[in-house]
Amino acid sequence: MLLRAFSLPISLIATAAFSFAYAPLAHAENVKVAFIDPLSGPFAPVGQNLLRSFQMMAERASQKKWGDDNTIEVVGFDNKGSPQESLIQLKSAIDQGYRYITQGNGSGVAIALIDAVNKHNERNPGKEVVFLNHSAGDPVLTNEKCSFWHFRFDAHSEMKMESLTTYMAKDPSIKKVYLIGQNYALGQEVSRTSRVYLNRKRPDIQIVGDDLHPIGQVKDFAPYVAKMKASGADTIITANWGADLALLIKAAKDADLKANFYTYYAATTGVPTAMAAAGLDRVRYIANWNLNNETYAGKDIIEQYKKKYNDDYYAIASYTIMAMLGKAFKESGSTDPVKVALAMEGMKVTSLNGEVEMRKSDHQAQQPLYIATWVKKNNTDVKFDQEDTGYGWRTNQKIDAYVAAQPTSCQMKRPN
Repeated sequence: MLLRAFSLPISLIATAAFSFAYAPLAHAENVKVAFIDPLSGPFAPVGQNLLRSFQMMAERASQKKWGDDNTIEVVGFDNKGSPQESLIQLKSAIDQGYRYITQGNGSGVAIALIDAVNKHNERNPGKEVVFLNHSAGDPVLTNEKCSFWHFRFDAHSEMKMESLTTYMAKDPSIKKVYLIGQNYALGQEVSRTSRVYLNRKRPDIQIVGDDLHPIGQVKDFAPYVAKMKASGADTIITANWGADLALLIKAAKDADLKANFYTYYAATTGVPTAMAAAGLDRVRYIANWNLNNETYAGKDIIEQYKKKYNDDYYAIASYTIMAMLGKAFKESGSTDPVKVALAMEGMKVTSLNGEVEMRKSDHQAQQPLYIATWVKKNNTDVKFDQEDTGYGWRTNQKIDAYVAAQPTSCQMKRPN
């Protein structure tokens, strides 16, 4: 009997081996992603909007089988906007078996998380964690602090500043610029690069003020706005977000400040309501998507989100991350973080803003950017308003990915 067992035709053995090697995974997995961002405190409205966006996109990815039969679930972990609390939440998530995390509200938090993830992965081979950064914009995260375990899906602040100042340089009415930002990594970086890029492109422009304020602590921006008025500034540049931007815009409205605002995050929760009619034709923002884009890509998602949550969908990174994560599951045939991370390097996906490529050298997403202006809703180029104000964002310019691209100093260390 033994001899007969070993006398099976070679072709049959080869066929069986081939079938085994290329068989689908034995079982699908439910992959949990820990969302570590503010869900309480002054920045909670933004955090809650983002969490719901991720959860809805995870449901879409699962239903449409972007990752084959694997499903994705996103669970919120409240970091209260604190780097220290973020590290506690990271440990809690890892202890519960999470292998993927996402965060983006605060570059200081992102820097702390990258360091902690690097140490964890080095000490715990086989239990690695991947960090999916949805919007923390300090360039250092994909330069000096770059990590194989970290992927950024938003354009960093220098990519945005390069494009924004090129747009501003063409406007001869801009003479005096006032800089204001939150006193942490991103705000400091935007202050520095605003000066560098404007001086290179429009040396005639004066910087008439430069303020950095405590993040999430200023309740009344009237004193800052008074300084802006006294300086004669015709233009304000800020990377403030959340309550810090909403309160700044409100103070400018109350003081009847006539200056134009150039922002990074004016489309985020609370800011549209603070602006309302006062921001008409005066507030612009640069981002990797505009709801009122050239083809209204994402129209169904915007409408579904509004119907489900009575809120505005603006966090395109939630779509892009789920699309790339799902594709990586398919291409690697695995949900293991190491294999998935390797698969995402150099990967291209079609997102709501066009093609997005995850650059292999530094894990910085390369994608188109939009500059838009706050105007009245209409039936042509501004079909979607925000926060039921009757005002929305009209696209001024779509910037190709290669134009927004910036060099990197990253020296990536990959696992063996």
